[in-house]
Amino acid sequence: MKLLLSIIGQQRLLVRVVGRRYFAASTEEYAKRNYANNVSEYNTVVGSITAQRRHFLLRDVYDDMMLDGVQPTRDAFHSFIVGTMKGSRLQDAFFFRDQMRIMGLAPDVTLYNFLISTCGKCKNSDKAIQILEEMKHMEVKPNVQTFICLLHACAADGRLDRVYAIVRDMTAAGLGLNKFCYAGLIVAHKSKTPVADDFATKVVEFVERSKMWSSVESDSANAENVMMGVSDEELYNLPTAEYVHRRGGFLARQLTAYHVAFHASADLKNVELTDTLLEMLKKEGKVPDVYIVMQVIRCYLHAGDLDRGLQTFEDCTKSGKPVAAELYVTLAEGAMIGYTPKGMQIAQDTLVNMTSRNFFLNPKMGSDLLLLAAGEKTGGYTTANYIWDLMQTRRVVPSFPAVEAYYQGLKEREIPEDDPRLLLVSKTYDNLRARFGPRT
Repeated sequence: MKLLLSIIGQQRLLVRVVGRRYFAASTEEYAKRNYANNVSEYNTVVGSITAQRRHFLLRDVYDDMMLDGVQPTRDAFHSFIVGTMKGSRLQDAFFFRDQMRIMGLAPDVTLYNFLISTCGKCKNSDKAIQILEEMKHMEVKPNVQTFICLLHACAADGRLDRVYAIVRDMTAAGLGLNKFCYAGLIVAHKSKTPVADDFATKVVEFVERSKMWSSVESDSANAENVMMGVSDEELYNLPTAEYVHRRGGFLARQLTAYHVAFHASADLKNVELTDTLLEMLKKEGKVPDVYIVMQVIRCYLHAGDLDRGLQTFEDCTKSGKPVAAELYVTLAEGAMIGYTPKGMQIAQDTLVNMTSRNFFLNPKMGSDLLLLAAGEKTGGYTTANYIWDLMQTRRVVPSFPAVEAYYQGLKEREIPEDDPRLLLVSKTYDNLRARFGPRT
């Protein structure tokens, strides 16, 4: 399609990127370089940009709509705000809400939920509370998702007082707590600084409570969210959000509270809690999914236990269970912590093994690995070089921060100025700096 080719193929986009439009151009010339002509085509553009994670271009699309005289519909504004939510762009989200009002379109409860979710992703619970007050003023009745979004927004900010106030309000309204609420309570206790001494005890308690049936379970789904590709996990900003659509046993959605608990345990390097959670799963006769195995490996490695992390990985790959590239990447990332000779060798061996199994690095995974590997100050820099070569083989360009770190690391070593690798990295760095440098 013309508009998709314009965005994906030619990658020439929008007012702020290419400058102002010239309305003196002929009709034929204008049509050739215009990428959308009506609200339906613009909605497709917004969806494409959101899928490409180029959320910073959404304001530009809106500017082009205005220049084209295309009137955004309520659905169009929902698409814009969903894009800002996925990109954690709070200021842009409120810009679109204000524009919606200017055009006489009153935000509905679904849109307000997206705004609260965006506040949660940006850890701004004050704004989230303000939105709830605005809903009351505008006589928009909150639904179950509103309260859970608000709970998670306050949880991400470590505001235990607000989280428990929301729980009391839900209970007073006759709403039980579902697995997402208990997941939010775990996040709240983890985000509170300093973490309480009874954190592990609280986590075990919340996981146990999450197994009970709740009326909220059947009421939290929203058909519009599903149509717009927004899962509950993404709406509530859970760590599993980017994996929820994966198949092949990657994520067992009934284990939501376990997922958040294992993730929190790994973040806090709490090996004892991780082992307790594994034992709880075993007693229930449940098998850890790929996501849980990733968190277990991450916990052991972050705690400095390379052998146990590696053993967990090997047990998983030999069990016949489904594996994924993320499992290899988790092991490689964790092994590189501290840049020990043994850890760097495990990381490189893991990536070699991954490639031999026909698993490949996508831009995000490759960039994250390269950025980490580039921090090695001693040694032969072989792991960073190998990651760079893997990405070059598949013509994947790393992110600007990753290339910058790798370039600086190469320059700190005794490498001839005419070295082919250094020349290629230098060229890539200059190109990316010209495009993305000012934004960083």
